[in-house]
Amino acid sequence: MVEKTLEKLFHETLKDVYYAERKILKSLPKMAKGAASSELRAAFEKHRDETEMHVERLQQVFEIFGKRAQGKTCDAIEGIIAEGEEVLDEFKGEPALDAGLVSSAQAVEHYEIARYGTLARWAAELGLKDAMALLLQTLEEEIATDRALTKLAEGGINRKAQEMAA
Repeated sequence: MVEKTLEKLFHETLKDVYYAERKILKSLPKMAKGAASSELRAAFEKHRDETEMHVERLQQVFEIFGKRAQGKTCDAIEGIIAEGEEVLDEFKGEPALDAGLVSSAQAVEHYEIARYGTLARWAAELGLKDAMALLLQTLEEEIATDRALTKLAEGGINRKAQEMAA
């Protein structure tokens, strides 16, 4: 039986977030294509480019940790992305579409923020300072993306959804 150590937990969580980032990378073009707002579309496209870098950083973290980069199915991100796809289908052409897409995107960001914060802390505990720096860099980018999505929502996307319905 494999001992349940912090190293094992770190590795399993790293595989989880690696899978999640790769899944997100595939879903962002769909979200961008579905967005009615040009600003939201641009935000999704920008985040797709950042997500490519997040995948590359995770590959570096695996290397630092001495493991092969591989993912394992992440049920959480599968569910969050499925909800986003449901919004795309159910609200296509409707005033609240972009508000729903922002909400779905923020659910993804909050998941990633939680994971990267935890992984960075564990990397510090395990003495993986270079891995910690990479994870913290990605964490800051995820926080910035979440803030940008909030600004879009507060900047009119939510209001437009309400005004058009009235």
